[in-house]
Amino acid sequence: MAGPDENNPGVIGPADVQGALRGGTGKFTAAIGNNRRALTNINRNIVGAPPYPCAVNKRGLSEREANCSKNAAIPVHRPVTRKFAAQLANKHQIKPEDISRSQHSVLVLSDSEDCSIVDVEDYKTGCEFSVPMFVQHTEAMLEEIDRMDEVEMEDVDREPIMDIDNPDSKNPLAVVEYIDDLYNFYTKTERSHCVPPSYMTQQFDINERMRGILIDWLIEVHYKFELMEETLYLTVNLIDRFLAVNQVVRKKLQLVGVTAMLLACKYEEVSVPVVDDLILISDKAYSRQEVLDMEKLMINTLKFNLSVPTPYVFMRRYLKTAQSDRKLELLSFFMMELCLVEYLMIKYPPSLLAAAAIYTAQCTLNRSKQWNKTNEWYTSYSEEQLKECSRLIVTFHQNAGTGKLTGVHRKYSTSKYGYAARTEPANFLLEDRF
Repeated sequence: MAGPDENNPGVIGPADVQGALRGGTGKFTAAIGNNRRALTNINRNIVGAPPYPCAVNKRGLSEREANCSKNAAIPVHRPVTRKFAAQLANKHQIKPEDISRSQHSVLVLSDSEDCSIVDVEDYKTGCEFSVPMFVQHTEAMLEEIDRMDEVEMEDVDREPIMDIDNPDSKNPLAVVEYIDDLYNFYTKTERSHCVPPSYMTQQFDINERMRGILIDWLIEVHYKFELMEETLYLTVNLIDRFLAVNQVVRKKLQLVGVTAMLLACKYEEVSVPVVDDLILISDKAYSRQEVLDMEKLMINTLKFNLSVPTPYVFMRRYLKTAQSDRKLELLSFFMMELCLVEYLMIKYPPSLLAAAAIYTAQCTLNRSKQWNKTNEWYTSYSEEQLKECSRLIVTFHQNAGTGKLTGVHRKYSTSKYGYAARTEPANFLLEDRF
């Protein structure tokens, strides 16, 4: 087909189409007439077109054609605040009052007062043909952006987690670069150094009450010798680990405790008490040779493994997490030492004991439950996980000054330890039953 058929003037040939595309004056151009628009208007309508091509404000056909080239719909990617409206107005060189928004609408920008919000549902119902695929993709994208905005708003509302190591970033002794790895290692290895909670059933001559008497006495010895806090916690750990694998007669139980303290002092202290001092504090119940023999037996039984994560290690980290002051610190250690005496608390790992002691101390001082997201993040324990252990600690606190095991109570009833034992127990934790 070289050209139009002269006998059939209604037929348009390729030459006419090519001429029309080149801007010629063929029959195709003549047929289009005044309906032809500038390319710039077409491009503008394609880029900023409404989500639905037949979107109108239910006006007449002539009015729609008149406003078609002037109105351009801009999808709203975020809430139209005053600042956002000003930015849009400056970008499109229009007045800010010409920008409006509705929940289920498209934002329409116009140089005339005919600019309005066009309802999407009206677009859908009034449309005479299906929605283009690119419009569907745009809608899906906008919905996804809205969901992302909602998630971001939820994150803003959540309680922030504090970076407790940031103030020590320039302190080389704080080893900020490795602190998280260290405590991850402690958490993984703590259970390997714990003893079975029923190990006392294997002992034929001693019981859990005798163990409590021994540790209560060692706490007083530790206080009189003014030893480091780490020494006490390691002493208790060595005693339990030794008794878990060795049967001991009751007359040798105090010797086990004294020897365990001697080993702990050699590991933790700078100035170690001499053997004669330990014999003297034991009322000369044992000879020097007996202490040395027990030391050999114990260190070989434990395979020289004295590097264990005790509750003290976790106490220091968690107190920093709780942004503790001196009062909270003393009360937390008071409750922790009450747990050392009780055989029942062996079933809990050291990290949980430390977290529960601090949680209970916070509740005791503030008279309300205190466990924020920062505490939960660094301890890896939720408030729900601490409830059972915390209830037991409260009962120990209630009975601390009664009975025969009052060594911890007397120690923390002094001015040196801030009279922490005189604090009123958090009885509401028991009444609430969580």
